[in-house]
Amino acid sequence: MTKKKILSLPDRPSFTDFITRKARGEEFSEGDMRTLVGLIADGHVLPEQLAAWVMAVCFKGLNAQETAVLTDETVLSGEVLDLTDIGVAKVGFRSIGGLGDPCALVLTPLVAACGVVVPTMTDATQSLVCNDLFKLQAIPGFQTDLPIKSCIQQLKKVRCCFCSQPNRTVPVDQILSNIRKNTATEAIVPLLASSILSRVLSVGSENVVLDIKNKGRLFKDDDAAQSLANMVVRTMRSLKHRCVVLSSNIRQPIGNAVGAVLEIKNVIELLHGRGDPALLDLIIKLGMEMVRLSGVCGSTLSAKKTVTEHLNNGSAFETFKAMVKAQGGDVSYLEHPEKFPKAKHVYKLQIAKRGYIHSVDVALLEKGLELLMQSNGSDKADPAVGICNVMTAGTPTVSGDTLLEVHYNDGSNLDAVLECFRSAFCLTPKRPNIAELEIERFA
Repeated sequence: MTKKKILSLPDRPSFTDFITRKARGEEFSEGDMRTLVGLIADGHVLPEQLAAWVMAVCFKGLNAQETAVLTDETVLSGEVLDLTDIGVAKVGFRSIGGLGDPCALVLTPLVAACGVVVPTMTDATQSLVCNDLFKLQAIPGFQTDLPIKSCIQQLKKVRCCFCSQPNRTVPVDQILSNIRKNTATEAIVPLLASSILSRVLSVGSENVVLDIKNKGRLFKDDDAAQSLANMVVRTMRSLKHRCVVLSSNIRQPIGNAVGAVLEIKNVIELLHGRGDPALLDLIIKLGMEMVRLSGVCGSTLSAKKTVTEHLNNGSAFETFKAMVKAQGGDVSYLEHPEKFPKAKHVYKLQIAKRGYIHSVDVALLEKGLELLMQSNGSDKADPAVGICNVMTAGTPTVSGDTLLEVHYNDGSNLDAVLECFRSAFCLTPKRPNIAELEIERFA
């Protein structure tokens, strides 16, 4: 790997200068950004200095060119997967902001079945409730930590993998991500855009499709989601890559279940072309964008036909099984989902009065789920627990209706869990004006 030349240490400006200049609202040159990343990569920045710079960016921002250089240098700060020997288009995918979101788990094998290489690697440290790696580990034997060489070999053979981001890639983003988590600045648009793109590009993706849930757990309003979508597209354009973002107005958990085993079962259904029609429509639209960016299909009509056929004819599910088998998983659990462990208890959380579900706070649901998953007193989360059949916004209710079903094994903190779930639902006496799923495209 060849890194771009940066200034020798004695000639470099102090990182404090970068903090001061950004706090004044100055825009950094390409050389400034490369020097800044070099200082971080070489360990010459104190955590409190980096936190101060992140806060300055929070208030003053970065433009698309600054974000592009930050992304490029972050990619080059570590090892990059070399997929040039694979003579097939490589398209990356990321889904941001959803709870119970199956899109990445479905699209990775679906688009690979269409003839595209999809290297899906993700951060293993994210919230367990939203961690796709934790969900996949519910399949007995499934390995998420793969050596880079094994990743490349699997991509040549199966055209997809789903594993944790190798430690040797994007070390600068790992540092920045930790600072953002510890300073409640995870949603800063340019830094989030750079983080997403640097991780996707570092694993060999040539082009990227991004799915943003703009009423989900991360973005509470349309403006923030649209800002991220525009920043990602402009940054990728500066980096000479193609990118498409679909932004959808999700107001509740996606799919029918949240929880590792429950979600894997949902993924199996979706890979057979069954499930929630609105969710399937979103998955097909995202798949269409991926195959078009790859060049496999040239038109919208042919892209839709290709994706739909592979979803309905079983080839997407077969590719999912091939990926799971390649990573050590027991595919018999996919063929016979009844083999997965079930929670000992199911509690139906009921509503006490008549009205309408106005909205569902996914952050409170996530908090309750985190308590539920680790309620057994051990450090290991329980993959069998979760929620399903969640009542959606706009639904009329009467006393005794079930808001959701809670699957649990240990009821030691069930009261706290149920309180989070109850508080997540906002009821109104009048029917709210709830629009159908709206998908906005940015490219």
